[in-house]
Amino acid sequence: FIGDGGSDYDTVDDEFPVAEVDFGFYGTILVGGEGASEISAFDPATNKLFIVNVESTEISVFDLSNLNSPIRLNSITCINTGSPNSVAVSDGKLAVAIEAEDKQANGFIELFDTDTQKEICNFKVGALPDMVTFTPNGEYIICANAGEPNDEYTNDPMGSVGIINVTTREVSIVDFTSFNGEEASLEEKGFRVFGPNATLAMDVEPEYVAVSDDSKKAWVTLQENNGVAVVNLETKQIEAILPLGFKYYSAPGNEIDPSNRDDKKELRSVPVFGMYQPDAIAYYSVNGMDYVVTANEGDARDYDGFSEEERMADLVFDETVFPDAATLQLDENLGRLQSTTTLGDIDGDGDYDELYNYGARSFTIWSGMGQLVYDSGNDIAQKTLELTPAVFNGDDSRSDDKGAEPEAVTIQQIGDRQILFVGLERNNQIMVYDISNPSFPEFIQILETAGDVGPEGVLAIAADDSPTGKEILVVSNEESGTVTFYQND
Repeated sequence: FIGDGGSDYDTVDDEFPVAEVDFGFYGTILVGGEGASEISAFDPATNKLFIVNVESTEISVFDLSNLNSPIRLNSITCINTGSPNSVAVSDGKLAVAIEAEDKQANGFIELFDTDTQKEICNFKVGALPDMVTFTPNGEYIICANAGEPNDEYTNDPMGSVGIINVTTREVSIVDFTSFNGEEASLEEKGFRVFGPNATLAMDVEPEYVAVSDDSKKAWVTLQENNGVAVVNLETKQIEAILPLGFKYYSAPGNEIDPSNRDDKKELRSVPVFGMYQPDAIAYYSVNGMDYVVTANEGDARDYDGFSEEERMADLVFDETVFPDAATLQLDENLGRLQSTTTLGDIDGDGDYDELYNYGARSFTIWSGMGQLVYDSGNDIAQKTLELTPAVFNGDDSRSDDKGAEPEAVTIQQIGDRQILFVGLERNNQIMVYDISNPSFPEFIQILETAGDVGPEGVLAIAADDSPTGKEILVVSNEESGTVTFYQND
């Protein structure tokens, strides 16, 4: 690993030491080829790790009782045809989210016994269940049903949230039709509804779910739409849509590297807005207050029937707003930067008065009702450029797109500290922060292992549940098909 790690422990005073956080590489297992290791879930009762293996259309299983020598067990083959997307474990039960072969058709959640690995039951949910989790009390399974359109954009099913009662097996599918009349007011605050001929309920694409400790509320990212939905799990209703707004890369502390064709790795102030567009989201509580942390990866819609993607070199800039447009649109400046055609033409005259890029190249801490408490600004870029310049923005190859692409987040309480892990898809790294004070996070270290490519999922195992008796971080790497373990020593 690479980072400052800290001393044996930091202290408030000598009498009350703060828990040490210093993760180091423990080991790696090869699950398969590309797509063999996307998302993982761990069952402490059996010491089994369950891994979404899209390459083999199965759930790969490893016994981690001896983490020095993991044992590959028989895989789980799901009953429903289609591709697994996500797994979660609670109280001896494994939930698997499966998209249908026709992605616009309803998908399934299959439930297995973690010990016998036999199916208990399965549930039909919405189109393209992309992420699944249990509530902390184990009473409900929650899934984000993305409802993505087909490639021609002629079939765009509604996005929805599935709520499954584990005991009664009752399935509730909650959609967004009640918000169809609020498009204009939400868009004014930075929410996006832009698919061709789509209502808001059709346009939203739920991506990832975080649940409060009391199991009463869920936060669901709507990535392409640049928002988060708040779901009341008791009433089974969507309480609110929280537009996330935009981040200005010209503001001090928000600078980016906008080009992969300038032969430089450096951060610059540029007149461009970033859309937060979070992928993963995690919940934690401080002093009774709800907070959620988002990984602001960014994502564009690019289909045969509709695409919003355009390089800034190919846009028409408003020359009154951008008198230096010709210079700005050079490849070494903003010309290579990926942009959307759906925002920025404020006066409708065909040229762009504002410029927008996908993602915010950061993680953000929000209050439970969507107020921005802290954004990491350009800290991910600054730290990776300083400590690991060779892999900064994917060795500069992704500077024109979404940078390091913070995609995965998870939070682990270690002692009295709340520790955040942020997976960087393009840098093949994990950043570690102390977020105990939501307004003032502190960087701890960067984790990376040669051979790991495309961290898709990060999973924290508490010391009490760990086969080694110490905190473990599990990183599932989609491109390399590897799972790597880091231990807090």
